[in-house]
Amino acid sequence: MSAEFHHPLVLANVPSTGLSLRLVPDAAQREALARRFGLLAIHSMEGELRLAPESGGRIAVLGTIRAEVEQECVVSLAPLQARVEEGFAWRLLPDGVEPSDEDEDPDDIPSEDGVVDLGETLAQQLSLALDPYPRAPGAELPEEGVGDAAHGPFAALSRLRKPQ
Repeated sequence: MSAEFHHPLVLANVPSTGLSLRLVPDAAQREALARRFGLLAIHSMEGELRLAPESGGRIAVLGTIRAEVEQECVVSLAPLQARVEEGFAWRLLPDGVEPSDEDEDPDDIPSEDGVVDLGETLAQQLSLALDPYPRAPGAELPEEGVGDAAHGPFAALSRLRKPQ
């Protein structure tokens, strides 16, 4: 599978003074990402990243992702606008370096042949920041029939049961 938002970074090309990047997918890339994540639309998306070399060829990344997305309410199925703004910390790992299991550490992103796809990693960050169950204000599940065997998913089965 090829990434919808491809932005490769060769770790060896990050200068010793660090690097600042602003990643912004174009309209076609946002549309492809929206399909992938089951969104109605991604109206805007950007990532601001500050990369700083560390010992052992690792690269520390501090960043922020911002996006304006349109999701579907899980109750009413109505379109729902949402804004995402979230900071993150990553550590880009050179080949052969194992990820850390520590909870307090930044997310470890392994490289392949010394290259990390920052676009794909940013897209994954967006997917983690999305509300998995977006609900429009005031959207409520119906109360009737909840827990009632006569109206619930097992209603047909309960009618087959012999009276005791």
